[in-house]
Amino acid sequence: MYERPTARTAEGLVEGRRRGEHAVFRGIPYARPPVGPLRFQAPAPVKEWDGTRQATEFGPVVPQAGPTAESSAGNDWLTLNVSTPALGAAGLPVLVWIHGGAYIAGASSDPMYDPAALTSAGLVVVSINYRVAAEGFVLVEGAPANRGFLDQIAALEWVQRNIAAFGGDPGQVTVAGQSAGAGSIAALLTMKQAHGLFRRAIAHSVPGTLCTRALAEDVAAALAGRVGAAPDAEAMSGIDPSRLAGELTALGFDLPGYRESWGRLSRLGVAVCPVLDGVVLTETPWTALAGGLTGGIELLVGHTRDEFRLFSVMMGRLGTFTEDEARTALELFAPPDGADAYRAAFPQATPEELLELVYSDALFRMPSLRLAQANQAAGGTSFLFELRMAAPASGGVLGACHSLDVPLAFGTLDSPTGRHLFGDRPTPEVSAVSRELRRAWVRFATTGDPGWPAHRPERRLTRVLDIEPKTSPYPEEASRRIWERHDPPPYDLT
Repeated sequence: MYERPTARTAEGLVEGRRRGEHAVFRGIPYARPPVGPLRFQAPAPVKEWDGTRQATEFGPVVPQAGPTAESSAGNDWLTLNVSTPALGAAGLPVLVWIHGGAYIAGASSDPMYDPAALTSAGLVVVSINYRVAAEGFVLVEGAPANRGFLDQIAALEWVQRNIAAFGGDPGQVTVAGQSAGAGSIAALLTMKQAHGLFRRAIAHSVPGTLCTRALAEDVAAALAGRVGAAPDAEAMSGIDPSRLAGELTALGFDLPGYRESWGRLSRLGVAVCPVLDGVVLTETPWTALAGGLTGGIELLVGHTRDEFRLFSVMMGRLGTFTEDEARTALELFAPPDGADAYRAAFPQATPEELLELVYSDALFRMPSLRLAQANQAAGGTSFLFELRMAAPASGGVLGACHSLDVPLAFGTLDSPTGRHLFGDRPTPEVSAVSRELRRAWVRFATTGDPGWPAHRPERRLTRVLDIEPKTSPYPEEASRRIWERHDPPPYDLT
């Protein structure tokens, strides 16, 4: 029987558990529960504790929105988990995982994010819970905007204070995330409060979803109206968090009724996203980096080939999109004069293919590419990849869809999501792609080099992860040309 591992943090002693050769700590608070007078406020420092705090179970998750949202008992929402290969070591590289979930859902306890394979490769892995949905991103008068981002900063500050006690090097911190987690990282790159809290970043499928203050205020008013409260911190704090999350879910289903005023946001099925509030976020990440507002760093960024396919399948719409829907998608989501450019660049595309192209580009592919370019323009080094290998368990229906890269990078092919995408027995080709992507993460977090050339304007080299992987010029060249002079614009009232 192994002795229970312990570590002394600045706030107090924690006791975790052994998992093979690793020491694992779960549910460590990095800020006080944001309830009562702290609800909708910036994260407050944890109070020190006496004795030993048990850190063996994941912390509860904030009430979430969406049809697949998790729920759990308890309000100690701001916790993190640490998995270390050598508790008594020093100077190990650290990877901090920020989960996705459209800014309305997600949790660090998802089995897809099991850090065992990355820890076995020598990384100290930290995963965090942060406020999502109404608690984290609805604009509330009398409260800071983008509270979920402020939670992430508090977690990164905890890492700086405490990770050495778990064998990690606070000077070798890499933040990593996918989808909303990658969008969070793009935002953190531009936030003064986050400066110096990490050295490198990994961002998969960076979303282009940011909104103006005017649109965020309108969404907040609509949500507050559903619960019979004013959209301010005092009134909203009187609404049960689970009820507020449920009403935000319902608002997402009612978005078609807001098409005349909410424009592109009304097409997403998600009513809330980060806001350019002028304080926490002053510009989009692309303009902030390219404009020299902040310096560049070492950045590994990528996307999948068929980003939007996952949503087509989830909505039950695969194979049913019409010419009218394709025309609307091009009008709303293509850049100026881009509708004709898409039709000219893809003359053989069906209406459904055109719709998937513009949604994949506008929501994830072009924001990812533009972030790589902006980081390079700001003096950083960017490495780019595209995942092209299709999900075999779907019979090819899902293609190389959104989120396919996550179990590959974590090596969690046997997780419920991994089995759904790759089957009970992944093929040797799938395992090979998983090994390459995981090794790229480990190598990048350790050295700043994933193992292929940087993406530079003159050659635009990209690692293409497929059954036969290769390094080649950027594979989505036609889309790149359409978006060449256009950063993803914030969503606004129409």
